Amino acid sequence: RRIKATQPLVVKKGRDIVGIVSSRDLGGRRGRLVTELMSRDVVTADPETTVRKAANLLRGRYIGCLPIVERGKLVGIVTTSDLLELLGRGAIAPSPRAQRWTLKQRGQRKRPHVESKRSVR
Repeated sequence: RRIKATQPLVVKKGRDIVGIVSSRDLGGRRGRLVTELMSRDVVTADPETTVRKAANLLRGRYIGCLPIVERGKLVGIVTTSDLLELLGRGAIAPSPRAQRWTLKQRGQRKRPHVESKRSVR
């Protein structure tokens, strides 16, 4: 039985994130190795990254997901869909300049996800 992967998959070697495979990378290709298909230039963020900065990283680098790394450990992943969901719920209404949303404040995902990795430093 085949499972359709809709979420990006983080490729790790030991503790290091070495790539990301998205459904776009797969593109219906069968019989290929993950190392042949994965995107190697992984952009990451930490849990204290603001939602605005995360959105700008995704938009500015034309990527669909942003692995979240804390103290060298992958702790989550934020996708474009996650940010659109947050925006659609009205969680990012105009706020006082001093108040900033971080990725840590976005709450739990409603669906389980597979670990994936991208690094932005």
